[in-house]
Amino acid sequence: MSFPSIAAPFPVGHTPLLPLRRLDPGLPGEVSLWAKAEWYNPSGSVKDRPAWSILSTARTAGELDGGRVLLDATSGNMGIAYATFAAALGLPLRLVMPANASPERITILRALGADLVLSSALEGSDGAIHEARAIHAADPGRYFYADQYNNPANERAHFESTGPEIWNDTRGRITHFVAGLGTSGTMMGAGEFLRQRNPVIRLVAVQPDEAFHGLEGLKHLDTAIVPGIYDPRGHDETRRVSTEAAQAMVLRLSREEGLFVGVSAGAAAVAALDVARGLSSGMVVAVFPDAGHKYISEKFWRAA
Repeated sequence: MSFPSIAAPFPVGHTPLLPLRRLDPGLPGEVSLWAKAEWYNPSGSVKDRPAWSILSTARTAGELDGGRVLLDATSGNMGIAYATFAAALGLPLRLVMPANASPERITILRALGADLVLSSALEGSDGAIHEARAIHAADPGRYFYADQYNNPANERAHFESTGPEIWNDTRGRITHFVAGLGTSGTMMGAGEFLRQRNPVIRLVAVQPDEAFHGLEGLKHLDTAIVPGIYDPRGHDETRRVSTEAAQAMVLRLSREEGLFVGVSAGAAAVAALDVARGLSSGMVVAVFPDAGHKYISEKFWRAA
């Protein structure tokens, strides 16, 4: 598998791997905890990787010719990634996002020129998916429906970039890979790459612990539409994290590690730390999808 040859308007990937040294000073000396800092991507999140993979694949195939509008459902970060590239390339873009997405995300998308449709807050990301499908079905000739949850270019992006970067940056010493499940592309793609390099690497997926949660970008797969690219065999175990635990960890990461991150990164850190505490030796790497800037309006920050 390989990326299409079309060059991205901005550099994507090659984000740093940062050590987490202060979350638990009691960890054994042979155990280390690391974060893949995905907010270094041009639009500020891990979603630049699949967004560019999907866009470039569609352009190569001629699916965006003739002024067709790029259409997709998003919880925020993927939409911002699409909007960043679409603005730079002059592509029309329409996005469906739940109305209860953070106001920062809505403001950013409108600033980037996206045509934004707000779906029912009560139906969450699944409601946005249903609305995007309905828009496409009503006028299929007008739209290219990117369908990030079912598009193989999503996981391919992580197989070809995220996984190799982690393998190279750890010099093959990674023992545990931790990533949240939203579209599941990060785990399916990067996890597959890492598993091919070393089958004993433990792949740890992270989900919210209940259907109604505040972890934007993550899915409670027991009650949500399961992405077509998701395969339960693509990870070894699942750690379930509460919204409150993730929010508390976000505050700790800010104060103790100097990392201002989003709540899905907090959830990944909770799970990764739990994994690390059960080891006598190993290297645990967690994907931190974005920074905290898009969540400033959330009330939990007041506890800081």
